[in-house]
Amino acid sequence: MRIKTRALSPCVGICSTGIGDSVCRGCKRYMHEVIDWNSYSAEQQHTIVARLSELIRQVAEPLVDIYDKTALQQGLDYQKIRYDKHAGAYLWLHELLQVGSASLVSLEPFGCRVRPAHKGRSLSDIKQQIDSDFYTLSEVHYERYFKAHHA
Repeated sequence: MRIKTRALSPCVGICSTGIGDSVCRGCKRYMHEVIDWNSYSAEQQHTIVARLSELIRQVAEPLVDIYDKTALQQGLDYQKIRYDKHAGAYLWLHELLQVGSASLVSLEPFGCRVRPAHKGRSLSDIKQQIDSDFYTLSEVHYERYFKAHHA
């Protein structure tokens, strides 16, 4: 099946590839993906978003449970938070935390809850841990699967 609809750019406006990072600290794409994004086919873009969705799931799922994806989408829509409807729900959660972690009191209205082992932590702290771990995992993935094969 051929994908025709282009993916929403994961760019969050905090690009560090311009200062030499191989992995963007904002969106976690690789430098060449940031540079070439607009020239990629819809399928290539969706492949990148799928990778980002899986990596963020690996780091966020142990901290936050998404029990109602529809409520998460409705909350994002209501708050007018930009997200790719074709991306994984943990990438949606990441967008929510990026925009609102300082002002949110609870994730429950968004169909999410902090896992019991992390109750009592601020959403800002959880966002920082997810973002840091997401970046680290993206760097490791780049080193293992891209840089090693293209050196």
